[in-house]
Amino acid sequence: MSYKDIQTNASTKALEEFRTYTQDKDTPDRVVEHYRDMRTYQTVEFYERMEKKYSFENGTYRKLMTIEEAFVELENYVDASDPDLDLPNLLHLLQTAEGIRKAQHPDWLQLTGLLHDMGKIMFLWGDANDGQDGYSPNGKQWALGGDTFVVGCRIPDDAVVFPEFNTLNPDMHDARYNTTCGMYEPHCGLDALKFAWGHDEYMYRMLVANNCKLPREALDMIRYHSAYPWHDKGAYTHLMKEEDKERMKWVQLFNKFDLYTKDGENELRGEKMKELWPYYQGLLEKYGLSGKLKW
Repeated sequence: MSYKDIQTNASTKALEEFRTYTQDKDTPDRVVEHYRDMRTYQTVEFYERMEKKYSFENGTYRKLMTIEEAFVELENYVDASDPDLDLPNLLHLLQTAEGIRKAQHPDWLQLTGLLHDMGKIMFLWGDANDGQDGYSPNGKQWALGGDTFVVGCRIPDDAVVFPEFNTLNPDMHDARYNTTCGMYEPHCGLDALKFAWGHDEYMYRMLVANNCKLPREALDMIRYHSAYPWHDKGAYTHLMKEEDKERMKWVQLFNKFDLYTKDGENELRGEKMKELWPYYQGLLEKYGLSGKLKW
């Protein structure tokens, strides 16, 4: 499958109108605090701890439930890291999926839009210490959402929001991790990198564990859509393989819809959402994600 086979019809609204992150009156305090915590606690040690906690190895999982049941759990979740969006996460997922559908992109890409943020379901098993508290009104969510950066190497000041928080990260004072390559080999490739733990990595692993039939491009979109320092700012090129350049284009295509459907009219509530569900249920069945799944 070639990226050139699909052309984006996403809105051309300027990217700068979204994702405004500055420590001033225009950025909610919750967002500033979220990124301060994220930069402070997202380390190699934390990633490895979450990797064990949310492992699917040897048939382990935390709960069996359908995608629809997981949506019910997510109905009241609002992303504390997003300065643009105060809508329930479920509504954002439907907006993204419907935006992709309206642009007449393939059904697997539509389903990717519906699923891409569902990894935030981790709040069911997390707590404030893990940065996964989705139950409290102002719960700590620094390991659920937010822009992800590579742990285990120097955090690039020119590619992350709130770079002034970089020095708060313990790994940036550890000689093993605070160099340009850190614990990685040059051009080791995208899949060798450990991005800050969050919903992206969890959902990718969940889909693989359930043997879904989505193409690799969809899995990349889900796994790396929050890696803005990489796909938006061009960081980590010294760690990429040549093939990763093509993979980046797919993630960039997806993110145009992830961003630009946020400003659509709020018309996907109540009965309209119920009307849409049979269509997406059919896609779940087509791509091996119907019935009870391991979470």
